[in-house]
Amino acid sequence: MDDLAPTLSLRDVVAALESLYPLENAADWDRVGLVVGDLDQPVRRVLFSLDPTLAVIDEAREWGADLLVTHHPLLLRGVHSVATSSAKGASVTALVRAGVALWVGHTNADVADPGVSTVLADAVGLADQRPLSTEGANAIGRVGVLASPMTLVEFAEIVAAALPDTAGGMRVSGDPDGVVRTVAVMGGSGDDRFDEVRASGADVYVTADLRHHPVLEAREEARGGTPYLIDAGHWATESLWLASGRERLMTALEQVPGATRVESRVSAIRTEPWTFVVGANAARVDRAAPETGGVS
Repeated sequence: MDDLAPTLSLRDVVAALESLYPLENAADWDRVGLVVGDLDQPVRRVLFSLDPTLAVIDEAREWGADLLVTHHPLLLRGVHSVATSSAKGASVTALVRAGVALWVGHTNADVADPGVSTVLADAVGLADQRPLSTEGANAIGRVGVLASPMTLVEFAEIVAAALPDTAGGMRVSGDPDGVVRTVAVMGGSGDDRFDEVRASGADVYVTADLRHHPVLEAREEARGGTPYLIDAGHWATESLWLASGRERLMTALEQVPGATRVESRVSAIRTEPWTFVVGANAARVDRAAPETGGVS
């Protein structure tokens, strides 16, 4: 790249990102936007990742990235120190030393269109999409229909094929032979939306981080019927957004007159925290609870 040619500044790139994912659309509790960086520094390479882990920061540094864009915040909860004795402190220090800026698009990317859930809905083949619910003044989640009805197990296989593989696979609750046509999706954690899912008329709900008690209650309310549930994993359901975010940013930056283009890519590092599972056995899922011995 010609060093004498006009380069894009971090200010230019941040302006483009925040035109696509406005900060004011983020939830009140969220921490989004520019975390580290000098707005006047040049940007020639941008790396996208779901999480700003130490390994991802190393990748950004080794590739020569000037900007790291992540979905999940680095400093979501308050900290009083960025000493390298903590992972958060080591991350901030590594970014500053390497001259790598960090920008976060979290709940403001969740409610965008296209955003996290619209990308997920597209990936599993939903047509006639509409919002599932609202977050403040913004639509969140998606509901759509499949091209034709299919069984729950057939649809689960489509979801599995559309998403990146994970260590734990997917968990499904419902009759494998139950017929589904209308589908609700929520990228990331979604077990606080069961009322909206029921109201939407969805036959199945695809989301992540489903906890025992909310799921048990939801299935009891369904009396064994719909909506069925698919827990497809937090990392898997949100990671598809990265390619969309990268493409939208590159298109926006093409409108900046006179500046050199930037390189961009999605990180090759999987930030899913799980590495393996033991004891999973789908064939025995309906077995009776084991008897417990006692001392008389």
